[in-house]
Amino acid sequence: MKRLIGAVAAALMVLAAMPAQAADKVVLMLNWYVYGEHAPFYYGKAKGIYAAEGIELEIQEGRGSAATTQAVAAKTADFGYVDVPTMMRAAIKGAPVVATGVLLQTSPMSAMGFADKNIRKPEDIKGKTVAITPADSMTQIWPLFLKKNGLKESDFQTVAGDGQTKLNAVINGQADLLLGYVMDQSMKIKDATGKDVFPIKFADYGINMVSSGIIANADYVKANADLVRRFMSATTKAVEAAEKEPKAAAQSILDANPKGGKIDTLTQGFELTIPLYRTAETKSKRPFQVTDQNMTDSVNLMVEYGGLDAKAKDNPKAFYTNDYLPKSGS
Repeated sequence: MKRLIGAVAAALMVLAAMPAQAADKVVLMLNWYVYGEHAPFYYGKAKGIYAAEGIELEIQEGRGSAATTQAVAAKTADFGYVDVPTMMRAAIKGAPVVATGVLLQTSPMSAMGFADKNIRKPEDIKGKTVAITPADSMTQIWPLFLKKNGLKESDFQTVAGDGQTKLNAVINGQADLLLGYVMDQSMKIKDATGKDVFPIKFADYGINMVSSGIIANADYVKANADLVRRFMSATTKAVEAAEKEPKAAAQSILDANPKGGKIDTLTQGFELTIPLYRTAETKSKRPFQVTDQNMTDSVNLMVEYGGLDAKAKDNPKAFYTNDYLPKSGS
């Protein structure tokens, strides 16, 4: 018995001395500088949700969905959080990328300006000046919005610049509107000025398509199927946890990045994001569970109005997969 106890004790000592299995390091590149929409990723990291799935998560800010898609295609980022229609443009041209989950199933894109300017509908844009950032997701979809609503580029003036320049143009009166997300740029303008912003939402004027989602390199997905499943499981749980505690989720952004904004508008921005997670068809489903019909409709709209190659309609499922998402209740 003493020998047995000694052997067990020795074995336990050996196990204790062995290093714990290292977590998989994963880089998630965002679509843009951090704002309220990104709260679930920071909250999931802060609450140990990714760590529980054996993932050491690094979150990097992005400089537009097109640029993040390029980084994922080149494998300089493992996953990207991007505008999915923008990813489609790259994929149809040969970029080896696929969406492993679509989070925003209604578009948050809008043309926005100060509410007191009374620019409330597409035709009000005529004669105005619009600030844009070349290569970001909204600039990719903007021509679709114009065509859908009978507007031409010649109907208004355009000024271009990076994200901060675009904000400054509206704040300083050099532009009447900017292209932005309802939960992002509107909150930044309000932070800077204290004034309310009115968004002309693309989704209210015929742009009924999916928006932001998680993408990965298609070869990376095939080679790391278990890791992709764990990442999507953790991200699903992170979104669900953040939905229940919006202010705490927003605070996790500031805990990681003290210059990431103000708690009130980060919280408000995240709360504006939550309703975009589901459609009438997915209201009872877990996050990321996009329907085939929603994706097909999005592809068709992009082909008809957004300049996406018509061959995309042959196989909409080539752009996304739900195979790596956790099952209901898991």
